[in-house]
Amino acid sequence: MPSSKTFTVNGIEMFVREQGRGPLVLLCHGWPELSYSWRHQMTPLAASGYRVVAPDMRGFGRTSAPADIEAFSIFDLVGDMVALVEALGEISAVIIGHDWGAPVAWHAALFRPDIFKAVAGLSVPPPLRGRGRPLETLRSNGIENFYWQYFQPPGVAEAEFERDVDFTMRAVFARGFTDPAASLFVTEGKGFLGDPTIERKLPEWISEAELAEFIASYRTSGFRGGLNWYRNIDRNWDLTAPWHGAQIYQPSLFIAGNEDSVIKGLIGAKRVHDMERVLPNLKQKLLIDGAGHWIQQERPDEVNAALIAFLAEVTERCS
Repeated sequence: MPSSKTFTVNGIEMFVREQGRGPLVLLCHGWPELSYSWRHQMTPLAASGYRVVAPDMRGFGRTSAPADIEAFSIFDLVGDMVALVEALGEISAVIIGHDWGAPVAWHAALFRPDIFKAVAGLSVPPPLRGRGRPLETLRSNGIENFYWQYFQPPGVAEAEFERDVDFTMRAVFARGFTDPAASLFVTEGKGFLGDPTIERKLPEWISEAELAEFIASYRTSGFRGGLNWYRNIDRNWDLTAPWHGAQIYQPSLFIAGNEDSVIKGLIGAKRVHDMERVLPNLKQKLLIDGAGHWIQQERPDEVNAALIAFLAEVTERCS
């Protein structure tokens, strides 16, 4: 079973779950999730010979949530992972991320290849820095209701999500970003979650007891910290200018559900198709049939098998 501990890293207090011994593997969760999102991965990876560490990321769960929006840039998030490796007494790691954790993992590999010797991203393809700031590009294309935009004004999404945390978590996990019309665009007056009178049945991959872990945590922490990640999207574009067109040369792996709207549609499908431009040492591009966005929770057996095979190859080469 995983143990837990809190480390001081990069100016914040970071809660982590840890299990196993061997080469270090960091598991970075996304939004609105927690280190608990990796509950199905920690024991199998530890049993395969790895020291597996899953933090509550900056602003989530039992980890600090700084007051300033600017404290949630991609530099801060990657800096946390760099500092965590050091705090754990290690000098290198394989980094794996899902959802927002995937950009953290990809950029960690991009910024610090001396530390992060291999990288895997789940559900979100590697960074392909566009010609303009993402939010400005949306507006210039006449799009005003994408969920990134809804999340920008401080306090608006927080108020919706914190009104009934049980409903919020049930609604987010129930639809799983498989329906772009329902999940990624916000209907005016209905908020991100939609009509609260419509019952949201839990999918088979999460139990009421598991959902209760997320609900209890978010009732305590609120949603401000995680939403501040979205409020740095344009700022991150500015900060990453020196890496425009850069490639990630370390061994890499990509896993996603083929029903995940993040990788569907014109832009998402193109990013998946072209990811070898960013990842010249891509070992596998695994698209799991019938799966949605919460891939490591939805389909743990397939995800674990792919991760363990990847880790076996890359840690052997790195050792």
